[in-house]
Amino acid sequence: MSSYQAAVSLEAAKYLLGRGIGKEVAATFRLGVVADPYPGHERFHGFLAIPYLDRNGRPLTVRFRCLVEHNHRDFFHGKYMSIPDDPPRMFNIGAIHRAGDEIHVCEGELDAIILTMLGLHAVAIPGAQLWKGRHRRMLAGFSRVWVWGDPDDAGADFTRKICRSLRTAKGVRLRVGDVTDTYLAGGAEAIHDCYRKELQAA
Repeated sequence: MSSYQAAVSLEAAKYLLGRGIGKEVAATFRLGVVADPYPGHERFHGFLAIPYLDRNGRPLTVRFRCLVEHNHRDFFHGKYMSIPDDPPRMFNIGAIHRAGDEIHVCEGELDAIILTMLGLHAVAIPGAQLWKGRHRRMLAGFSRVWVWGDPDDAGADFTRKICRSLRTAKGVRLRVGDVTDTYLAGGAEAIHDCYRKELQAA
C-alpha cells in the first residue's frame, strides 16, 4: 500500500479536497492512487486506493474508487470496487478501540473519514448487503451505535438492517445528502447539529 500512498496524483488530491479531505487526513488514512498496480490490480489503474487498516495502521485489504465521472457500467466497472473474493470487512476498525461508549457507522469509507475528522469515532460498512453477523459482534459492547444511512432507499435499508441487528443502534437523520454532502453544505456544524438532534431525542 505504501507505493499507492506515495502516488497521490493532482487529480486525486483535487477529488479528495472536493470531498472535504485534506492532505494530512488523507495521509492518516493512507489514501493513495494505483499508479503502478500490484499483480491482480491492473484493472484498477488510476483509481483511488482506500486501504482497510488494522488497529495498528497496517493494511488488511484495499478498495478502489474510480476518479473519472462517467457511466461506470459503460467501462465495465463499478464506481467502487473490491478485490475479487475478498470477504466483506469493516472500514476503520481502529475506531472501535479508540471510541468510548458510542460509535458511529456509515455506508461510505470517505463518510467515516469525515466523521472521524470531526471527532466522532466512525467505521464504515459499504452497503446493507455487506453487514454481517461478525460486524454486529464487533459493535455489541457499545452503549449506543449511531447509524448514518444515506437519505435514500438504500440508506434506509442500511439503517434498518443495523438497527434490527443491534438493540443499541439508532439512525441519524440526514436531509441534504450523505455525511460528506452534509459536511460540504454546512460544515462541521451541520454534522454536529444532526448528531445533537438525535441525542436530544434519545
